[in-house]
Amino acid sequence: QVQLVESGGGLVQPGGSLRLSCAASGRAFTMYNMGWFRQAPGKDREFVAFITADGTGTDFTDSVKGRFTISRDNAKNTLYLQMNSLKPEDTAVYYCAAGATTWGRTRPDLYDTWGQGTQVTVSS
Repeated sequence: QVQLVESGGGLVQPGGSLRLSCAASGRAFTMYNMGWFRQAPGKDREFVAFITADGTGTDFTDSVKGRFTISRDNAKNTLYLQMNSLKPEDTAVYYCAAGATTWGRTRPDLYDTWGQGTQVTVSS
């Protein structure tokens, strides 16, 4: 089973950028589809982005399309989320997750393994 650790969160001004990383332990990383989710205070955990195990397929929630990019480096066992043109409404704890199928990519209950989360705050 893979274990996940996120990093790269922080405080950024509106319009700024951050790159989140998700380091995976274990040789199984290359077998897993991966997702990014976020959870703001008082709200449900929501889907942000998805990437297939081989990196050829991606998907995003509408609110981040054109601003966020998901990628992975299977040689380094690392998943990334590049976030540009950040808005205050992007403020949340961001989680990476492993294991969902493509058809279930937006459902947090279908992921097997989660990281501990990293806080992203967009504020002036």
